[in-house]
Amino acid sequence: MYEAMCSAVKRAGAELVDPVDAEGLVWADPARPDLFPSTIQGADSLSWVQLPYAGIEPFAHHLDTRLRWTCGKGVYAPAVAETVLALILATCKNLHGYSRASTWSGPAGRQLANSRITVLGGGGIATSLLPLLAPFDCQTTVVRRSGAALPGADHTVTVDLLDDVLPETDILVLALALTRETTGMIDSRRMGLLPDDAWIVNVARGGHIVTDDLVAALTQRSIGGAALDVTDPEPLPDGHPLWSLPNCLITPHIGNTPETGLALLLPFVEENVRRFVEHRDLLATVDVALGY
Repeated sequence: MYEAMCSAVKRAGAELVDPVDAEGLVWADPARPDLFPSTIQGADSLSWVQLPYAGIEPFAHHLDTRLRWTCGKGVYAPAVAETVLALILATCKNLHGYSRASTWSGPAGRQLANSRITVLGGGGIATSLLPLLAPFDCQTTVVRRSGAALPGADHTVTVDLLDDVLPETDILVLALALTRETTGMIDSRRMGLLPDDAWIVNVARGGHIVTDDLVAALTQRSIGGAALDVTDPEPLPDGHPLWSLPNCLITPHIGNTPETGLALLLPFVEENVRRFVEHRDLLATVDVALGY
């Protein structure tokens, strides 16, 4: 990844220098945010930092208004939207159940067509997902911080109306940033507002859901089930109750794989470096106050 990123920076017309001399910094290792303070120490000319992924939680405590920050939000949205559709279809067709079976069983499942789908989050994933759902004639509602209508959605509402739409939801898709305000927002109370056959699909962050409350809801079958590409904790430990619940489908955070992600990130980084060099507006800016 390092060599490919260096090549992208050079193609954009920038020069590779030591961090202490840099005006812009492209951070390529999301697993090592701990190295960030020492890396920028003495970098008095630094004015811009490009973070590698859409979720910036590991770097959130480093954010400050002295620097301009950009991340990868929106870059991976098409790949993650494909994962959402795959998870939805898998649950509708009971693939999670059949994959566990050791003997021939009876028919189970339902149609995705005409389902009521609520997407919590109005960013790139929602924008990419809505066209994928269009052939199924689903009734789609997007819940977002802004009340501005999202193209392709039947309804767009603000977060304060989430409780009103949950009772009319067959599939709840979580596709929003993890912040102080959104942590734990899907708890036992809100799960109780969903119909008892509704499914939750989470491709955002595990911290959006109160895991113990989810285990209770799945065990008691007060909701239909959950398809989780992200969990809290993550990785999900061996022996955790979620692994054995028959109405839970778990994938190991593969909505965007490293191989897929790199191919999507490189042209994005190249474009942002080019914009930085040319003193133009940058893509995927981070709002320091909001944390995403």
